[in-house]
Amino acid sequence: MTAEEVRVLAANDAFYEAFATRDFGRMDDVWAAEHDVTCIHPGWSMLVGRDAVMSSWRAILRSDNPRIEPTAARAYLHGDAAYVLCFEGARGENPVLCATNVFVREQGAWKMVHHQAGHLAQTPAPTTTPAN
Repeated sequence: MTAEEVRVLAANDAFYEAFATRDFGRMDDVWAAEHDVTCIHPGWSMLVGRDAVMSSWRAILRSDNPRIEPTAARAYLHGDAAYVLCFEGARGENPVLCATNVFVREQGAWKMVHHQAGHLAQTPAPTTTPAN
């Protein structure tokens, strides 16, 4: 794993930590401020623009949703853009979602520009990674 892949995965971890701790300030910091952002939550319509995306996260973080944790995260780099594929599930349970998180370099830091999570057709095997 390259140093940049480690940095992208750290940005991905920061996103899930903000989600898990319901910390809107940290969630706001994860997302890009200088690039267009989009998001598709499971069962939601497309959200376009920072105001719409951050409003959705404010509502989600105020709700009683379970703590979501990523597993089997893998980063893919393409210059100043990167994406992470991972599985998502409630803490201590099998994953029920797969997610794509897209990042861009913004003032030297990896910032999220898109998050999309969708339901899995079946639970992955314990050793499965998004790359398999």
